[in-house]
Amino acid sequence: MSNMALICTLCFVAVAAFISMRQKLGLEKEILIGTLRSAIQLLFIGYVLHFIFETSHPAFIVIIILCMILVAAWNAGAKARHVRGIRSRIAIALACTEGVTMAILLGLGIITPTPQYIIPVSGIIIGSSMIVCGLLLNHMKREMETARGEMEMLLALGASEKQAIHSSLRRSVRASMIPTIDGMKTVGLVQLPGMMTGMIVAGADPVEAVRYQILIMFVLASSAAMTAMVLSLISYKLWFTRDARLLPLLPAENQ
Repeated sequence: MSNMALICTLCFVAVAAFISMRQKLGLEKEILIGTLRSAIQLLFIGYVLHFIFETSHPAFIVIIILCMILVAAWNAGAKARHVRGIRSRIAIALACTEGVTMAILLGLGIITPTPQYIIPVSGIIIGSSMIVCGLLLNHMKREMETARGEMEMLLALGASEKQAIHSSLRRSVRASMIPTIDGMKTVGLVQLPGMMTGMIVAGADPVEAVRYQILIMFVLASSAAMTAMVLSLISYKLWFTRDARLLPLLPAENQ
């Protein structure tokens, strides 16, 4: 793609900004900030990846994956920032998912151990897992409101924290995985995913592109399940105080 063609893509941003102004949505500032940030971040990571691909040093691969995990944990943790320690738990869940998934991919020889494969696939794994974490935390916040009476009753009857919150956690884990499962059901019929489309546009054989996309879809399903399970297991106590009471509800404007 030429620089001129890249500049012309700003037309799509202009359409979004025009609709916002026309409908008085007040999103013009957010659209401008999002446009600038996405362009700067993508250009920056492009040059970083170019350097890493040239050097192929394992240390750089580890550093960039750690940065992905930390940024993802910070972003997903904003969904429940009032829960102390939630970001560290998210980082642990993301690291576990990334480690197990990448060990399987490399151990079975599904992908080659080069930065060109490890970093993009890791980005897909961590990015999708971050969304799962955000969905799980959002649903848990609703559960803390709607099922609060049920949990308090169980605690009053002598149930442990895990027993009291078990049903809410199960519903939250299920809700966080539904978008991934629904995506698997409609892929290829409703949408052609980004990786597959990119490979086809770059000139790859469509059948080969489909094979890689199948790999990614299966990896996403596995990573969603692992992330939701690990995060729920290591974070459920954070929804309680030290004396085994539920955390107080925040005012609506602070949520």
